[in-house]
Amino acid sequence: MSDAHVIFLSIPGLRQKDVAKMPHLAALVAGGSQADLYGSFPCVTWPAQANMLTGKLPTEHGVVANGFYWRDSQQVEMWTAWNEKIEAPQVWDLLKERHAELTCAVWFPMLSKGCGAEYVCMPAPIHNPDGSESLWCYTKPTELYGDLRDALGHFPLKHFWGPLASIASTEWIVDSAVIGAQKYQPHFFYLYLPHLDYAAQKFGPDSAEAAAALEALDRVIQKLATGFAAAYAKRPLTWLVASEYTIQPVDHVTYPNRRLREAGLLNVKSTDQGEFIDFATSSAWALVDHQFSHVYVRDADESSIQKVVTLFAGAEGIAQVVSGAERSMLEMDHPRAGEVILVSEPNSWQAYYYWLDDELAPSFARTVDIHQKPGYDPVELFFDRETMGVPLNAELVRGSHGVPVEQGGVLLSNSANLPGQLKDTDVAELVLGLF
Repeated sequence: MSDAHVIFLSIPGLRQKDVAKMPHLAALVAGGSQADLYGSFPCVTWPAQANMLTGKLPTEHGVVANGFYWRDSQQVEMWTAWNEKIEAPQVWDLLKERHAELTCAVWFPMLSKGCGAEYVCMPAPIHNPDGSESLWCYTKPTELYGDLRDALGHFPLKHFWGPLASIASTEWIVDSAVIGAQKYQPHFFYLYLPHLDYAAQKFGPDSAEAAAALEALDRVIQKLATGFAAAYAKRPLTWLVASEYTIQPVDHVTYPNRRLREAGLLNVKSTDQGEFIDFATSSAWALVDHQFSHVYVRDADESSIQKVVTLFAGAEGIAQVVSGAERSMLEMDHPRAGEVILVSEPNSWQAYYYWLDDELAPSFARTVDIHQKPGYDPVELFFDRETMGVPLNAELVRGSHGVPVEQGGVLLSNSANLPGQLKDTDVAELVLGLF
């Protein structure tokens, strides 16, 4: 039986140069090694985590974005999918094949509900019939969340995303993980620490606010290191700390759905709640996700695909327009992907807006609603307390990600012997090798 204990921290937005500003993180991995970590397209949460956990790319594991469009039901699913959507074995599955006695814990990475790890904690608010939400988390074992709630209070969901996003959510993740470590001492413990995501998107990755976020996260990492040292009774721990992606400054935004609408390819339905995309009659529409989008073309009609390609070729802010078999160049030739994929320039991002008059915007546009919107909306970070609504101004956003860049992330370890460079798909085999 392997006596290794590996703690894996997945940190969105962490850059190599940030480590010098995080003394507790630096101390955690002192005496070890580091590698440049390069993300694969698209560099966004769900695909990045799936790449690291499976060692495969979206063309194989099927996680093509932070959400899915299900053509058969004509429905968009954003941020609610379960683990079975990953169409490849993950680290904990592969570990079990090699060492059946090893146990794994998974704390807060997306798509973890229903995964094969023994111990899981993941936010899963209960959606009530009246539209309200009740705080809750999915856990394995089921009764674990009751214990965590009794010790720490409910997971502070309002601090996990949106205008109130703060270190409080990451602190709860760390505090609950320490309790999990004390109870179970799993051999592999995967933690998602989201805090660097917020300020870097809202104010820019080199802003004063982003620097303050580094300091706040570093203090929480110290608490994690101290808690885990005690929980594991000072047994040797191998720490791995990985960037999920880096966030780039942006000063430009594109609106693919507005362009498709103006070209007569996207249709809307007018309701007393504003305009909604008519998926059934639209020839094409775009599910946007930070710096890329999937354009779904009804019935994969070839003439419509060509219209979309022509429409966006050379468009300001768009670096690549990829369709059909050419999607294999991006490792995105999967049935879940759009017939056309639009990739932004590094300084630009893509907003989901499809209405041409703000007076006709759908009711959810001015709310923090990550599930109804047909794409990711970072403008939710700018919720206006005077109007009690999200402003419809996508130009406010100052940081984004999704496009692989030369200034890659970093992988740090206190003991693992890392090569100079790694891809995100190398991480799974690296973890397995530590056992």
